[in-house]
Amino acid sequence: MAKKIVHRAGFTLIEVMVAVMIISVVILALIQMYANNTHIFSSMKQQSKINQYSSFLISNDNYGFKDKNIYLDALVEDFNLEDDLRRELKEIKIKMLYRELESIDLGDENYNEESSEENEASSSLVLEIGESLIQTETSSTALLRFRVK
Repeated sequence: MAKKIVHRAGFTLIEVMVAVMIISVVILALIQMYANNTHIFSSMKQQSKINQYSSFLISNDNYGFKDKNIYLDALVEDFNLEDDLRRELKEIKIKMLYRELESIDLGDENYNEESSEENEASSSLVLEIGESLIQTETSSTALLRFRVK
């Protein structure tokens, strides 16, 4: 009597374990991508806010050319703002730092570095290029500033 060999149509335990491992790796990769995107979008949102704050500095000539620690509502005290926004700005403390990058004497055509101190006293027009840095607790941004002295 001959024995019949019966083949089962199914998965072995090893095949099932390999499939579960592959699915687990894919799910972990998707969770990691979601976490990274969430972090990136939250930091972009914060940077967007600090860029809005810097626009307040652009419109206010009284601030930005000296180092100061102030609350953000001081930059917009001349603006007509909603009460909710004004309350939010009163709670945000910013640190402003100013650094002069270059000073160009426009009053003397024969400007050179050796005589810059002498010309500065006699010149009536000096263009100053500087950088204003706005720092909050979580982020910062910088602006190039120009002024004529």
